[in-house]
Amino acid sequence: MLYQVRHRTLFRYAYPVAFARCNLRLQPVDWAGQRLESFRLRLSPGSRVTGTRPTSYLGHVTRMVVEKPSRELEIESRFRIRVDRPVPMPLPGDATVAEVAAAARVTLDIGVESPANFIYPSPSIPLSAAITAWCSELLDPDRGVVEAGLALATRIHDRFTYDGSATTVDTSPAEAFEKRHGVCQDFAQIMIAGLRGVGVPAAYVSGYLRTIPPPGQPRLVGADATHAWVVIWCGAERGWLGFDPTNACLVGSDHIVTAMGRDYADVAPIDGVFTGQEGQKIDVAVDVEPVG
Repeated sequence: MLYQVRHRTLFRYAYPVAFARCNLRLQPVDWAGQRLESFRLRLSPGSRVTGTRPTSYLGHVTRMVVEKPSRELEIESRFRIRVDRPVPMPLPGDATVAEVAAAARVTLDIGVESPANFIYPSPSIPLSAAITAWCSELLDPDRGVVEAGLALATRIHDRFTYDGSATTVDTSPAEAFEKRHGVCQDFAQIMIAGLRGVGVPAAYVSGYLRTIPPPGQPRLVGADATHAWVVIWCGAERGWLGFDPTNACLVGSDHIVTAMGRDYADVAPIDGVFTGQEGQKIDVAVDVEPVG
């Protein structure tokens, strides 16, 4: 699939903002099965921008600084990307949950995609005994890790309610787990907490879903904004595979990877600070259009 993606974020402030500094993680990374063909960033008002550079995890960050007082800030990215990623399937010879956990513990890899980076708690995803116990019911040590990951993603989809008003960006996995309500960020972080609780490397992915589904297929939940899902290291042979607990599926060509990190804080599309009085409103619009 060739996609044309537009992501527009508009900040409206109640009072003029004297200064703003933002980190933008909007340019997709190189990832198996996808190739970026073009990328363009538009900022209004005009801002001082540093060049896009790699982050500590798998991603790209652009630093922008607004030094002229303003009551609006618009950030728009547009890119074309080709995605050719077959949906993976569980295989009889897959490494087991126990084998993957053991291999991750002894890896000597120190790169950004090393499974060793993703087996420990992170600032936004601490371990939870309740979440680990609930998830481990499907993570039998002798079960194939791909089969187990899909079963867990499906269980979260079936047992939790998608509810945009139930949580905020700062809601902890434990709080969302207790409510059994939340959004893609919550479902991904609950799944990651459970996997890490049994020693399986799991990372948080920020990206996009195609807006228009193929004929006869249902529209995926979360396509109107950036989306979040989980990638699990499934052993040296199969590597990192994506699991979407919001939609109970393995990740194929409907998903576009922007960045991968320990949790949301590592890959937030936009974060930063501004100097001014309280009061802001944020409008986000995302369109992922198949081309041709």
